[in-house]
Amino acid sequence: MRQLLLRAARAGVPLLRAGPGCPGEARLSHSDPQGWDGRGGEEEEEDVEEEGWPRLYPGHIPTSPLQKALLAAGSAVMALYDPYRHDMVAVLGETTGCLALPNLRDKMKHHPEGYRILQERPRIRLSTLDMSRLRGLPDGSLGREYVRFLEDNKVSPDTRMPPKFVDDEELAYVIQRYREVHDLMHTLLGMPTNMLGEVVVKWFEAVQTGLPMCVLGAAFGPVRLSTRKLQVLATELVPWAIQSGLNASCVLNVYYEQRWEQPVESLREEIGIFPPPAVRV
Repeated sequence: MRQLLLRAARAGVPLLRAGPGCPGEARLSHSDPQGWDGRGGEEEEEDVEEEGWPRLYPGHIPTSPLQKALLAAGSAVMALYDPYRHDMVAVLGETTGCLALPNLRDKMKHHPEGYRILQERPRIRLSTLDMSRLRGLPDGSLGREYVRFLEDNKVSPDTRMPPKFVDDEELAYVIQRYREVHDLMHTLLGMPTNMLGEVVVKWFEAVQTGLPMCVLGAAFGPVRLSTRKLQVLATELVPWAIQSGLNASCVLNVYYEQRWEQPVESLREEIGIFPPPAVRV
């Protein structure tokens, strides 16, 4: 139990106790924003060595099934309480994706473009993006609309958490890739980052990925919406998101970094995403 509490504290999972260090104080470390080439502290190395569980990639924290269940329960509670706690959403995704992640990895392995992504391991970060070039692309192109989305919603690709609790190096990259293309899903679906937009994207991603984290967000996210937005969500946006998710090919099989010049409408059609409903989100 002591080892689990240490791991939870390092990962930012709130501990259920009163006094200093209450829920929300600890956060996932940002010391290694890349998540693949950093090293943890000496204490973490010693803990892993003592238990005989090797680290499979930089930042990896080995956990048993019971520990994963406890981490999943704690992060689920906090994610439901505050959907914008991205650190808790990240932990929930990693500790509950044991079935969905291998399925996504297999889809990528059996697709030419997806296989290349797995082999080359591209990253979507400010350090890998030529923002000036993307801003200079024509309106309607994927690159220009992606940058417009980032700037209009004041978000950055560098805010995505590195994986810690996935006990397979390749699957850790799969969930990292999923996180880094999330903003591209907003761009392709034409959804903002407000609660309604996030719920719509989660419905699409739940159908596409099967990740329990996405299912949870899709199911419980609407409780914070107004009656009017709930009506729009139920009658137009959710049916469209589900149909698009079912009709679309796997969104992880697109090498977006090589599609910046492609028009968004053309890429939607290629993937199989239906045009967004003409409603204000």
